[in-house]
Amino acid sequence: MENWNILGHEWAVELLREQVARRTLRHAYLFSGPPGVGRRTLALRLAQAVTCSTPSAPGVPCGRCRDCRQIEAGSHPDLLIVQSERVGGILKVDAVREARRLLNLKPLQSPYRIVLFLRFQEANDSASNALLKTLEEAPSHALLLLTADSPEQVLPTIASRCEIIRLRTLPFSLVEEFLKGHGIEDEKARLLAHLSEGRPGYALRLAQNPSALEERRERLAEFHHLLHASRVERFAYAETLAKDKESLRETFLLWLSYWRDVYLRAMQADLPIAHLDRLMDIEFLAGQLPKEQIHDLLRNLEKAIYRLDIGVNPRLLTESILLCWPRLEK
Repeated sequence: MENWNILGHEWAVELLREQVARRTLRHAYLFSGPPGVGRRTLALRLAQAVTCSTPSAPGVPCGRCRDCRQIEAGSHPDLLIVQSERVGGILKVDAVREARRLLNLKPLQSPYRIVLFLRFQEANDSASNALLKTLEEAPSHALLLLTADSPEQVLPTIASRCEIIRLRTLPFSLVEEFLKGHGIEDEKARLLAHLSEGRPGYALRLAQNPSALEERRERLAEFHHLLHASRVERFAYAETLAKDKESLRETFLLWLSYWRDVYLRAMQADLPIAHLDRLMDIEFLAGQLPKEQIHDLLRNLEKAIYRLDIGVNPRLLTESILLCWPRLEK
């Protein structure tokens, strides 16, 4: 498996491969980066590397043996994948306690008991404290793998006990070629590579889910309508949107991405934009609004996403965001 059959992140693969080959593994790793960048895939490849019964080279899993296939499918008896019930949900303490119980058991068919905690930034305080205790008292055969958007979103005492692997987004051209290799036509591959902002997993999910692109189109149409809407209309929209917290968060992220493109064009930055298919609208907004105002809109959205994650009232957050938006003439 060249580069562990992973797109990009060569430095991370080489680091982990050497640790497996030299038997210098840490007992815990935290894979951070934006969703869809490859955190889960890299963690599973590490799990394959330490369990593979017929490695093609030291630290290189074959990808074909029973252990590799079971890890890929998430059905290996020595692997437990722990996550909240849904993206944006809460990982509770009972799930961490069950993982700790299993970690204390001897492995069944490999050298390690492995637990993969996905999106650990969603853990509540009790779950985080339970994991901290697990990290402090983990047996020698335990391997703990965590993913999170950022190390700063987990307890500092947890992050300090993990080797942190910070994954960055990939060049858009690399993701575009990856999508073409999956049979996606050139123009659509280019758009998806930009919309994903260099995250191959997210780009592939968009390609496989046409309804997501249609929902994006509808959300952006609503975005532009809101720029011309009255305060009453904006408040009514906020009331409806805030009823589904997960959908609200996704909309905030879409708005953030869109305003970022507007800011890049306003600053005449030599950086690619995400929303290639809305270039004319983006340039129009960039020419209508002061750069400082666009920057403030971005900062407000970043703060709103953080406040939404810590439990601030969704409707009040949405109303405060929309109140700060300019009202353009039709």
